Amino acid sequence: MPDQPQTNPAPKPGTVVPWEQKIKELPPMTGREDLVKQQWETYDAWAYTYIWHLVVSF
Repeated sequence: MPDQPQTNPAPKPGTVVPWEQKIKELPPMTGREDLVKQQWETYDAWAYTYIWHLVVSF
């Protein structure tokens, strides 16, 4: 529907789901958020690479 604002803008290059979006889905953290963010960004980069591998390989 063209009248509605875009609720899920395109992520930055190299990411599938940005940390800023993912943190909204998670429960409040009691530990070190920077460690969770680092791991999320690592896994997200792997997912991005995997998706592009599928795109260019087939």
